[in-house]
Amino acid sequence: MLELQESGNKPSKSWRKMIPNKPQKEAERQEDLFKTRLEDIIDMSHEMVRLAGFIDWDTLDREYGAAYHESKGRPGHPTRLMAGLHYIKEAFGVSDEGLMLHWVENPYWQYFCGMKYFEHKPPMSPTSLGK
Repeated sequence: MLELQESGNKPSKSWRKMIPNKPQKEAERQEDLFKTRLEDIIDMSHEMVRLAGFIDWDTLDREYGAAYHESKGRPGHPTRLMAGLHYIKEAFGVSDEGLMLHWVENPYWQYFCGMKYFEHKPPMSPTSLGK
């Protein structure tokens, strides 16, 4: 697309090429070139991916997020992360330590918990999970 520019009082016929904005999706994919997006490495028809799509994460966040106060105590973790970790712990019968150990190896668990990129470190200490 070309645009006519005027300079001062005298119109000039200088043309410059207008560069369109990138679509948002493409811009988001370039957030970090050195991280691997989970959507690019997992099977989107896997049972954990499908289950994540059935859960109303926004309602969970509204209901449980209201119990947290922004200015009191230590900053909390995202509701989806915490709910996802507790679900995985119960569904797969793993300990807190086992959960964190396997979480860094399992991109499906990471996706289920709301991560966008593959993480090589656990999201928290096993002792932070609580009962």
